[in-house]
Amino acid sequence: MLTHALFFLLGLTTLVVGAEALVRGASKLAMSLGISPLVIGLTIVAFGTSAPEMAVSVGASLAGSPDLAIGNVVGSNIANILLILGVAALIVPLLVHEQIIRQEVPIMLGASVLMVVMALDGTIGRGEAALLFVLVIAYTVFLVRQSRRASKALTDEYAAEMPSAAGWDRHWAVQVLLLVIGLAALVQGADWLVDSAVVFARAFGVSDLVIGLTVVAVGTSMPEIATSIIAALRGERDIAVGNVIGSNVFNILAVIGVTGLVSSSGIPISETARGFDLWVMLAVAFACVPIMIPGREIARWEGVVFLVYYTAYTAYLVLTAQNHVALPAFSSIMLGYVMPLTVITLIASLVRHNDQARG
Repeated sequence: MLTHALFFLLGLTTLVVGAEALVRGASKLAMSLGISPLVIGLTIVAFGTSAPEMAVSVGASLAGSPDLAIGNVVGSNIANILLILGVAALIVPLLVHEQIIRQEVPIMLGASVLMVVMALDGTIGRGEAALLFVLVIAYTVFLVRQSRRASKALTDEYAAEMPSAAGWDRHWAVQVLLLVIGLAALVQGADWLVDSAVVFARAFGVSDLVIGLTVVAVGTSMPEIATSIIAALRGERDIAVGNVIGSNVFNILAVIGVTGLVSSSGIPISETARGFDLWVMLAVAFACVPIMIPGREIARWEGVVFLVYYTAYTAYLVLTAQNHVALPAFSSIMLGYVMPLTVITLIASLVRHNDQARG
């Protein structure tokens, strides 16, 4: 068991290092080729931070662990919003840019709804996966075309966040080498992580789905966690929010799309995931709407609420997996008191914000 624990940590570390190498190499190569910094930020970097999810889900599907593959994506999307935005908002209140709520959030909501609808029959087939993959290509093309119409100020804003063209990796050969190393590290890290996670699940009597929704999901979200926390510390609040929303879109369209395509019979969706976890992912996505009003901050207290809910969700998964005697009481408290109180508080916050806007 100790050996598997070491390989789990090694796989997790390799995933993070591989993602960093992939993002750096891709970003610098794109800049060397004269691609718009706006396109780099919204496509290459977004793909890069979702690369661990891609590697793990594809590897899990090929290894015959579809629950781990789907749990990784669903769990990562839940963690991206509740955990990452929660921590980032605690560091500094997050200002939401108008473009994020006008364009990126609706796209994320649409992708989330589409995934839930596709999963209702118990399988995301290869045809449905192909549709998701076509949509991510269309989304990327849309971003490229949009960038050509973007104002110089917006382009300069993204350019300021990208690495400098100077440095040890300024030569295209080094950039290509970083891409190759990053991809190789992601594949190997994913293999170690998936194998170890499956062993843990079976040893402790926990399902692949729960392991995917918790430990693996947080592990593969490490690039997003690091990016958003660093952005918050540097005061780049738009990046902290945009990174999360963009990664969720790519997790659904690209990761599920490719995972379904490489599987001969698509991705089977367990009854547990269809009955609970997918709906939690959808609810969390819609929870972004009332707090992401243009010109409004995601306050620290809302970050606390997000973290409390993520902790409660994780606790629910663990209690359910163990069939713990405290599960009924825990569920009653969450459904009967905590959630209604949160809804009332959010509505009161919105009313206060609208009154201040009118004043």
